[in-house]
Amino acid sequence: MNSLERVLKTLNHEEADCVPAYPLCNSISWKRYGIGYDEWSVDPVKCAEAIIKTTEELELDAIVTLVDLSVEAADFGMKVDYFPDKAAMPADDCKFIDSVEDYAKVKPINPRETERMSKMIEMTKILVDRKGHECPVVAFVFGPMGTLSMLTGLSTLMKDCMKKKSKDAVKQAIATITDVLLDYCDALIDAGAHAIMLDTLFSSKTIMRASMWDEFEGEAVQKIAEHVHSRGRLVMIHNCGEGIYIKEQIDRMHPEAISLLYLPPDCETMEALKEKYGSQTTFIGHIDPGFLMVCDEDRLRKQCREQLDAYKKDGGFILATGCEYPPVLDDEFAKVIVDEAKTYGKY
Repeated sequence: MNSLERVLKTLNHEEADCVPAYPLCNSISWKRYGIGYDEWSVDPVKCAEAIIKTTEELELDAIVTLVDLSVEAADFGMKVDYFPDKAAMPADDCKFIDSVEDYAKVKPINPRETERMSKMIEMTKILVDRKGHECPVVAFVFGPMGTLSMLTGLSTLMKDCMKKKSKDAVKQAIATITDVLLDYCDALIDAGAHAIMLDTLFSSKTIMRASMWDEFEGEAVQKIAEHVHSRGRLVMIHNCGEGIYIKEQIDRMHPEAISLLYLPPDCETMEALKEKYGSQTTFIGHIDPGFLMVCDEDRLRKQCREQLDAYKKDGGFILATGCEYPPVLDDEFAKVIVDEAKTYGKY
């Protein structure tokens, strides 16, 4: 059974030969290819080759095209700083949106022609052409609110969401971004992606109330999810926020899978999460990358087995890190996670 068959069977809530494994190792793939994070981030060919090399050598069961969270915002005009040893970030000295009037600067763009999204489309096609016959290729897209927050800064966006005089401007910018992301998803699907994974970070208790998230982003992500489904592709969610709103996102998007780091507010245990939502979606996760920074192999194996015990029955679970694998680490713990999925996670 190859990775594509294994993952599709798991998403169908059936038991494959073993639980699929996907520690999010793009963040260390540049090392295996012998280039810097900065070069890896902007060269679609080298980025694809590095991801393929890492996927094959670590025997990962999926490819997710997460490079950094600046991709979409950069094409709307945000200045980006690149680093040789960590992910790109918005430049500290240049905020794209600095006033309510600045939200009008968010204009429609063509992702097939912009600098960074066009390269992600190119990279996705390379990955699909090379690996798509045996491994699912999941195209990563930062959601509308996340993209807007990169243009404003988190604190500014939160304040503007709560002010009556700025709420409409925020919503209009989100609507514009959503339309661009629809075009972006179309291009990624045309490139052959099996699924679209939307990052919905704002749909979590540590950032905003569930009702507030639904007001500002609920309709937008529903529109994107419905469109992706209409194209015959899978919808996945990534959300590493604490207190993820699973119920609200399932109601809006009906995702085939959710990549998570923390339990939702309405589930106190992994077993409760499996019982309440396990028949509605597949869980991807949720080894804490921070834990990898301080644990040893025995403790990691113990945590993997605890999650496998809680989630693996009847499929619907992919063992993974709940967010990006720490770029400062080597790949030894990634190998442990894969080994546990193949051995202890065997059906």
